[in-house]
Parts: sequence; structure tokens; C-alpha cells
Amino acid sequence: MAKRNNEHISISDALKEFVETNKLEKGLDKVNVADAWAELMGNGVNNYTRSVNLERDTLYVQLNSSVLREELSYGKEKIITMINETLGKNVVKKLILR
Repeated sequence: MAKRNNEHISISDALKEFVETNKLEKGLDKVNVADAWAELMGNGVNNYTRSVNLERDTLYVQLNSSVLREELSYGKEKIITMINETLGKNVVKKLILR
């Protein structure tokens, strides 16, 4: 059982410490990347998105529309930059559209 500290800390600091102690960053990054994709792409793209998976530093996005996949492939670098800026750290280095 963890030792209890008598000093007062904020909830955000306690949560950060909990995440770091239990090594949950990668799992949270997967969830946060999927949320960032949905927020940045909007309803138009989300309607054609089947799945968004982060494995290591590669984001795999499965789409229903080949036309949309081709259109998004032209802006891969911009999408990667926007997602990383939204998350506040470099999580995605490569984007693969399927």
C-alpha cells in the first residue's frame, strides 16, 4: 500500500502522479488521440471514420470512403501537426489512412 503524504497537493498533481506511477500514459494517449481526431476532423470526416488506433507513434485511421482517404492523404503532415498541438506533445509521428 502506498505511503500517505501529509502535505496538501492539488487534484491535477495527484492525478498526474497516479498516471506516472501506474504507467498509464500510453493508454491515455490512445484515448486522447481518438478524441483529438474526432474534434479536429468534425462531423463530415467522422461519419466516414471506422476506427482510430494509435500503436507506438503511428496513427492508423480506417475510413469508409476511398475518395476521402485520398483527399486526406494530401494533408497528412498538417493533420499530424494539428493532433500533436492539440495533445501538447509529440505522440503521432506517422499517419496511415486505410
